[in-house]
Parts: sequence; C-alpha cells; structure tokens
Amino acid sequence: MEFLQQNWHWAALAVASGSMLLFQMIKGKSPDELNPVEATLKINREDAVVVDVRTADEYVKGHIPNARNIPLGDLEKRSGELLKSGQPLILCCATGARSTAAMGTLRKAGATTVFNLAGGIGAWERAGHPLAKGKKKR
Repeated sequence: MEFLQQNWHWAALAVASGSMLLFQMIKGKSPDELNPVEATLKINREDAVVVDVRTADEYVKGHIPNARNIPLGDLEKRSGELLKSGQPLILCCATGARSTAAMGTLRKAGATTVFNLAGGIGAWERAGHPLAKGKKKR
C-alpha cells in the first residue's frame, strides 16, 4: 500500500492505459473498416475499387496496385465518377484518418458500399502486401 501511495501517478497511468485497451477490445472494429486481408478479399471477390485519397506526391511514393488517386480535397467534386460503376469502394490514406473523412463525403454523395482501410497504407505495408510506385492512375 505504501508503494501505491508513493507512486500513485504511475498506478493511475496504468489504470488509464488498461482502460483504453479494454475499451478498444470491447468496442470492436467498425463494420465499415477493413483490415488489409479483408480489403484484398473484397478487391478479388467483389471487384472493389481502391481510392487513395492522399496527395499525388504521397501516391507516387507508394500505393496499392491499381488504386485510383483522388485527393481528399477533390473527392466531393469527383464523387460522381466513383458512384457510376456501382462497385464497392475501399478508401485509403496514410493512416486511415483522411479516408475516414472521405467515407463521410462519399456517403453524402450517395455511396452505400464504401469502406475504410483500417490503418491505411502503413497497415497494408506491415501486412506484407505489395506497393506500386510511380505514375498516378486516374
């Protein structure tokens, strides 16, 4: 007990950290999020279109093969070209933050089958999936 009294701040930090981990475990993942394996299955089985919402400079340094690059700032005005096909859309960015925002933009435009690559390109690469480099695909 004396240890806890003298080191209360460390004990509080441990409780807070454990609580956050427990919350994430209980919460589970969103049905709109795909891990890299799930994304690959959706691409192969359902002909999903991957849309990379990073900047063109980020895209050419490494992207998911055959991904279309439509930067987040252009997405609203170009959403019509994505919705025409009716194919499922998988959005990705560096970490998953911009692509989460992009999901909202496309849903407002009428998209119903739109997903976010959880963890973004970083998660894709950590899973050992290939990256293509170079030219922007429109």
